[in-house]
Amino acid sequence: MNTTSKAIFVGQIGAAHGIKGAVRIATHTQDPMAIGSYGPLQTDRPGLVVTLSKLRQHKNVVVAHINGINDRTAAENLNGVSLFIDRDKLPAPEDDDDFYHADLLGLEARLDTGVVIGTVSALPNFGAGDLIEIRDPQSGDTYLYPFTKAVVPTVNLAEGYLTIVVPLDAEEGEEEPD
Repeated sequence: MNTTSKAIFVGQIGAAHGIKGAVRIATHTQDPMAIGSYGPLQTDRPGLVVTLSKLRQHKNVVVAHINGINDRTAAENLNGVSLFIDRDKLPAPEDDDDFYHADLLGLEARLDTGVVIGTVSALPNFGAGDLIEIRDPQSGDTYLYPFTKAVVPTVNLAEGYLTIVVPLDAEEGEEEPD
């Protein structure tokens, strides 16, 4: 993978499927089948670029053939390979409220008061929804916030910042029982 480009993680090859070289792919694209339309995909294995063909959706994964992989053993050797596409090959978002997560990395994070609290370092999702990770450059500490419109009301890509409205702790404001 070319580390100087802004590569976007679009999927990961999983287990082999059948005996003719097909693989299961966990996609990270809005439309899972779109992963086949991006052309050759970069990988996290040096020198390996893959082209997908014969895609079909199967439960929660896409089953695809990879050009040059014709048997189960070769397909099994690709298990765990991450797939990437260069950011420049993706279409521009159609709406001002739409963006790619990769576009947010490195943005300055400001409180709604204008105070800079750090930069966006990651957008993890542990199963309960997207989070936004902000790294404080002075301490190196990171803070996770829900990535919702209420907590992140403003994303200004052109000016390089987003606004964080820190949610109140659920216990704040509650009275202690007698």
